[in-house]
Amino acid sequence: MTTTATGTRAASLSLLQDLPKHLFLTGKGGVGKTAVACASAVSLARAGARVLLVSTDPASNVGHVFETTIGHTVTAVPGVPGLWALEIDPEAAAHAYRERIIAPVRGVLPEAEVASITEQLSGACTTEIASFNEFTDLLADPSVTAGYDHVVFDTAPTGHTIRLLQLPGSWTGYLEVGKGDASCLGPLSGLEKQRSAYAGAVGALADPGLTRMGLVCRAQKATIAEAERTRRELAAIGIADMRLVVNATMPDTGSRDPLARAVVQREQAAMSDLPAGLAALPRDMIPLRPVSLVGVDAVASLLDTDPVMSDSAMVPAAPARPDAPLRALVDELAERDHGLVMVMGKGGVGKTTLAAAVAVELARRGRSVHLTTTDPAAHLEQTLAAEVDGLDVSRIDPAQATAAYRERVMRTKGAALDAEGRAHLAEDLRSPCTEEVAVFQMFSQAVNEAARRFVVMDTAPTGHTLLLMDAAGSYHREIVRQMDAGTRYTTPLMRLQDPGHTHVVLTTLPETTPVLEALELQADLRRAGIEPWAWVVNQSLAAAHAEDPVLLARAATETLALDRVAADGSGRHAVVPLLRQEPVGAGPLTELLG
Repeated sequence: MTTTATGTRAASLSLLQDLPKHLFLTGKGGVGKTAVACASAVSLARAGARVLLVSTDPASNVGHVFETTIGHTVTAVPGVPGLWALEIDPEAAAHAYRERIIAPVRGVLPEAEVASITEQLSGACTTEIASFNEFTDLLADPSVTAGYDHVVFDTAPTGHTIRLLQLPGSWTGYLEVGKGDASCLGPLSGLEKQRSAYAGAVGALADPGLTRMGLVCRAQKATIAEAERTRRELAAIGIADMRLVVNATMPDTGSRDPLARAVVQREQAAMSDLPAGLAALPRDMIPLRPVSLVGVDAVASLLDTDPVMSDSAMVPAAPARPDAPLRALVDELAERDHGLVMVMGKGGVGKTTLAAAVAVELARRGRSVHLTTTDPAAHLEQTLAAEVDGLDVSRIDPAQATAAYRERVMRTKGAALDAEGRAHLAEDLRSPCTEEVAVFQMFSQAVNEAARRFVVMDTAPTGHTLLLMDAAGSYHREIVRQMDAGTRYTTPLMRLQDPGHTHVVLTTLPETTPVLEALELQADLRRAGIEPWAWVVNQSLAAAHAEDPVLLARAATETLALDRVAADGSGRHAVVPLLRQEPVGAGPLTELLG
């Protein structure tokens, strides 16, 4: 048991012992950050603390977990006195942010100038800054959270979260050397207030008396490697109080089921090889719960210490389902010799592995293939394990893209400027918004390359990818406005909307919440004029024909999710089983095809 800020007792995770005001849960997508965050918040509230649960994930599913609507305003969680929740909605934040800037000049400035300001504030950078301002208010303004004993942050997958946590330092440094760009930060008169807020956020993040970071992972090599990378990067920005949470570990019950034995052995091997930095952290191990973690009681059970089998007694096996192999989708793709295949979805659903499997098979069939990723946390090289003939591999790395973009702009535009002009240009390029432009340019190059060969793109988790799509829309509108009538042009958005060029493969897990999130992504894409081509349900226990009681119980929970995909998806779908060995290398990747 642990004592909360109110002196009451909460569940016995070391993560919650002597807990400071702020608790962050971060990690690679799919490791269970939301489940751990929700369970921790419920445990603290039931122990008597007043708790605010905040999601900074653009693809938040806190509302799904609690079976209620949360949204962009602080909302009491039904059935849990003392718990409130908030989902920071990037679009709502951006709308309010733009309105605060534009409203005072509407009717004062000419309409054309107001329209120009509106367009400048329509990009993904503005969306990020608007969301970030709400985040910093929660950290830096004590009055905002004065009514709560604890604020629990359920964060976006690691790459997006690292970007979020680095922004206080980035903007603080940027404001120290100049007044910044009003198109991103708003009226210049407000920058001093923002400087103070960002500096306060930096201080709060680095103060172990105020902030604790929970690094959530699974007992898997890839998520452990991501947790170690995150630990190093967080330490570099001054965060000192970190804890390791290993979620959903398979209980070793002595089962004879080959799949269950393989999972246990794989997890034990991964844990025996923990990096020294992670091994030194206080650690919690949370066992796999063979029930769907939806609803307050189910979420609260995550931190229970009862034997795991009590959750699954007498749970029937999932009914047999017809095979839907991934190979059938690859067969259809291979009828062409070029095209963009975008593997999209929530973090942790296996996008990297599935993208690699598709790319390897297309290359094996003699197609020229470029496998790339927009996900800062992806590990394409580790997944492939070795070079594959006919397959080029790359990464759209934000840091490298930004450095190259800055160098290119200084070499071209800067060449015509005097020393003072070059200094001003260099200062402008230090803005964190420069990263948005640089990454979008590389993304656009990959989209266009698919006109002559296959480009298989492993995308970042949903929220980050939607920001790229938003940037594509902004760029398209700008081109349309500038072009004369009758001029022919093709923008990246037009290629994404072309079903002959782009094949979007939505990837999910056979669970209710990931499927609902994928359906929301499908709706977002359709609003942008992009029609998903196929769905892939990954890591299915029903398709793996497991026999272990725990795995059978989990398989039984897949039925509703699989039925929903068949009914509401794009019409094409594949179901990929959970494999006994991690699909690393060309051979195991081929097994995913069925």
